[in-house]
Amino acid sequence: MSTIFSDGDVVLSQSYPVAHSEREHPETKVADAAQQLDLRPGEWVEVRSESEILATLDHEGRLDGLPFMPEMLSHCGRRYEVFKRADKTCDTITWTGLRRMERTVHLKMLRCDGAAHGGCQAGCLMFWNEAWLRRAPAGGTNGQPGHVEETRIAAEIGVTADARSTGNGEASPNRDRAWLEATVYRVSPDEGETAYRCQATELVKASLPLRWWEPKQYVRDVCMNQVPLGEVIRGVAIAAFSKVHRRLTGRSFPSVAGPLKKTPIESLDLQAGEWVIVKSKDEILATLDGNGRNRGMTFDAEMLPYCGKRFRVLRRVERIVQETTGRLIELGGIAVILENVVCTSRYRRSCPRSIYSYWREIWLRRADPDETPDKAIRAGEAPAEPSRG
Repeated sequence: MSTIFSDGDVVLSQSYPVAHSEREHPETKVADAAQQLDLRPGEWVEVRSESEILATLDHEGRLDGLPFMPEMLSHCGRRYEVFKRADKTCDTITWTGLRRMERTVHLKMLRCDGAAHGGCQAGCLMFWNEAWLRRAPAGGTNGQPGHVEETRIAAEIGVTADARSTGNGEASPNRDRAWLEATVYRVSPDEGETAYRCQATELVKASLPLRWWEPKQYVRDVCMNQVPLGEVIRGVAIAAFSKVHRRLTGRSFPSVAGPLKKTPIESLDLQAGEWVIVKSKDEILATLDGNGRNRGMTFDAEMLPYCGKRFRVLRRVERIVQETTGRLIELGGIAVILENVVCTSRYRRSCPRSIYSYWREIWLRRADPDETPDKAIRAGEAPAEPSRG
């Protein structure tokens, strides 16, 4: 999720459209000491112990530019199923398209709870470098305790958690939870404002540019990430068509531009656990401006497949860490996240990041207890006339 400030308002974009020419590696590189597992979806892994993982990090708490966040510590020593390889990911910082990542995976159901980042509610799917994992026998349940052996640190990684080179020949201080927590924020000496660092804010430093025409990415999608060949071909075709469409019309495909200059407000006071129906595409487009936004928040094309369907509210979203600055910002207006409603990358070439979509309440309708999406569509109810703000 990316935020832009304009005239004092937060503009929230859920699209992922300067670039760094190469990855900015940390001062201390330990990737060569890490075991390359070539993990695939469905395999089981055990997250290494806290001391093992901390021993792989540089003085800023990163491995090859990717931070290991304090929110990840609670998963140490536990077993999880691999969800997807993170070989590519959307750039939500410089908006250059997709970025190439190496030896990195997403684990099933493991999202950041924001506890060490001011209570950020974005719920990002966490990135796991393969050096932080070891293969485990298949089966079991996610989060089940594993069999971590602390004494294998030196043999498997070749460094200790207490002392290691920082690149200038000096021994690093002890690595513990407090040390890791101190790496996630910095305070501006001029403004006294806290800026957080997380995997989302450091994404460009942990990745490389990935052009849409590079063929190896699609081979990896099919062979490594088990994306159906038809979906890959469709994604490439849409990417190519969208570029031509943008040159001719100035808009991406599919376009979600609305007709308004001043967009409406509607409040449902939705709470976690309530059921809603996502309104139809036409109803939602009627609430958007020419940039596809309602009060600064973008309705993204990736949200279109959810129109007319029924979902449960996961939570309200009030604050998130802004990727471009690291600032913790309060969202203007009301937004909610729906259970299991994420970006599926139909129009972004199989990015596996699965970012939560943010929904204005005007795009939703509270569902009756026995209402199904089919009933809602057949009913064809006209939306109530919203107030304008």
